[in-house]
Amino acid sequence: MDRSIVMPGQIAIAQGHRVEATERLDPLSGEAVIVTLVDLETNIRYRIAEEGYGVDLVRWLGRVLDCTISVSATGACTELRIDATGPGAVGAKVALRDADAAADAAKAEADRWGGADRPPPEEPERFW
Repeated sequence: MDRSIVMPGQIAIAQGHRVEATERLDPLSGEAVIVTLVDLETNIRYRIAEEGYGVDLVRWLGRVLDCTISVSATGACTELRIDATGPGAVGAKVALRDADAAADAAKAEADRWGGADRPPPEEPERFW
């Protein structure tokens, strides 16, 4: 399963290099955020300068499939497409949260269209 990650700055990692990504769950948006990225071939570490990483860090390994660096007047950002060997626990938490939200939405829609809020109509008396 390949994953695309976007990091600020110019992070040139060659295609085929093995990487180790460390991510955490952002409490505000609920999305997985990359905290550090290590190129295991060159042992160069890229770290997002941010306080309070927390204890919910998850590490996963992968191999770089594609690296795109975009440079604009406001700065540079890098998009890496990585063939991940495992989604990690953070990905599982996001998937479960999204699945719970989808199940709740489906239940609400079924209740709305299924008539669960109305009493069943009385059956007419049968004549034989």
